[in-house]
Amino acid sequence: MQSERKKELLRSLKFLLFSISAGVIELGVFTLLTEFTGWSYWPCYLTALVLSVVWNFTLNRRYTFRSANNVPVAMAKVFLFYAVFTPVSTILGNYLAERCGWNDYLVTILNMLANFVLEYLYDRFFVFRGSIDTNQAARKDAT
Repeated sequence: MQSERKKELLRSLKFLLFSISAGVIELGVFTLLTEFTGWSYWPCYLTALVLSVVWNFTLNRRYTFRSANNVPVAMAKVFLFYAVFTPVSTILGNYLAERCGWNDYLVTILNMLANFVLEYLYDRFFVFRGSIDTNQAARKDAT
């Protein structure tokens, strides 16, 4: 049992580190677009979010959840998450930034924190459930 807890803690830490790297990408792209394009909040946020999602999915599938499941199926499941999260966070973020005058960066960071928590739970218990530690690297470690 202790081994399972240790594995889950390590998995959570990996997810955190990859999420931080995705956050750096998201904030970097968001900053570049905000400062140099003159676009409003939502296209800057949406572009940055999509790029960070692709990065995060790729790394977490391979290294965090070590899943050998069907990539298109896993991507479709992640797409379903973002089919809900993206419009909600984009509309709410745009409302807070454009209508309420909240700082664009504060709104983006709040969206990133919500995304981190919700996506971990969604990935762990839906996307990769039943396929965790099934890829070649995980099988090699088990032997």
